Amino acid sequence: MRLHGFLIGQTETLLAEVLKLTGPADATTSRFFRAHPKLGHGERGVIAEAVFAVLRRRMEFAHLAESGAGSPARRMALLGLMQTAGRNALKPFVTEQELSWLEHVSKIDPESLPLRIRLNLPDWIYQALAKRFEAAELAQLAAALNYPAPLDLRANPIKASREDVLNALSKAGIEAGETPFAPFGVRVVGKPPLTKLDAFQHGWVEVQDEGSQLLCSLVAPKRGEMIVDFCAGAGGKTLALGAAMRSTGRLYAFDISERRLAKLKPRLARSGLSNVNPVLIDSEHDAKIKRLAGKIDRVLVDAPCSGLGTLRRNPDLKWRQSPESVAELAPKQLSILASASRLVKKGGRLVYATCSILEAENEAVVQQFLADHPDFALVPARDVLAEQRIELEMGDYLSLWPHRHATDGFFAAVLERQS
Repeated sequence: MRLHGFLIGQTETLLAEVLKLTGPADATTSRFFRAHPKLGHGERGVIAEAVFAVLRRRMEFAHLAESGAGSPARRMALLGLMQTAGRNALKPFVTEQELSWLEHVSKIDPESLPLRIRLNLPDWIYQALAKRFEAAELAQLAAALNYPAPLDLRANPIKASREDVLNALSKAGIEAGETPFAPFGVRVVGKPPLTKLDAFQHGWVEVQDEGSQLLCSLVAPKRGEMIVDFCAGAGGKTLALGAAMRSTGRLYAFDISERRLAKLKPRLARSGLSNVNPVLIDSEHDAKIKRLAGKIDRVLVDAPCSGLGTLRRNPDLKWRQSPESVAELAPKQLSILASASRLVKKGGRLVYATCSILEAENEAVVQQFLADHPDFALVPARDVLAEQRIELEMGDYLSLWPHRHATDGFFAAVLERQS
């Protein structure tokens, strides 16, 4: 896609809107593109990539944009475009002063910038992570969070093997390979349009990060069981669990959002699964939940959380979340976990998961739950993964990190009701 001057102005306009941080960046971007229908697929890609590059490196770019030609907003847009399209692509469309400034900026050694600016993390997130990681590893994590996530797929074993999927992608001219840990995972090179492929339309694959796939492996569903996905959302994990059950038993997909459950329906139709029951609930205290109390083999609680483990995809979250918003989440997470635990039969398992990298939403919630519920005990994640023949070094919890595992940041704990 060749850059042209018009796209610089469009990038600057969208960036100004996104940096207001009044809502999710992807929703603001979608709205902007709907209002500008003449922009082609490639042009949209150029603009969106540049804007998200700025969100990832906002502190660094803001520092660099403090001086130079033009307005700070334009300088930030140019830095985003230089990051994604390259300085040479910008040359014909910028002033001499701007070009001189971009050349100057490109020669600045990032290591010469203050650490706080280089990491591009708000201070409160930096302080929370600094308690867990040494400075060198924290820098690696911050760098990984500032890099766009790869495109991961999950082969649907109901319809096709991973080898079948890789062959189909290869025939379509799409480069891909196996993910390192998840048994059905496929990692695609680049961001090709998948929805038009026969393999996608026929339900052979679903888009799902490898970390999310590993989380489903930790639930370890078996054929014929009764299982609940307590916060199902659009159903990515529901479909993985249903496939692992080989479409036997009964799988309930609970969610409080009718819109999210509606997104599950076409995916469910493609998947070939017949054991999934989507259920709209009004809250974690819905009467529909009480009817299943003590009857369920395994319950997955993928709790509402800050989403800070997904910063590779949603970099605006680090600027939109706050210590106060996280503090408000923990009681809700505990309430949902306590409510879901009532479903679990004796000897059954409850898996608590988040896509957060903060201890306050993860270990702290699990430890409080165990203190309040002595009839549950922690099952080490390493033992469950070993039973699934997944070679992944873990301790008591599943803790996935972008810089260590090339996945989103995920946390999960397996809790078993004592019989």
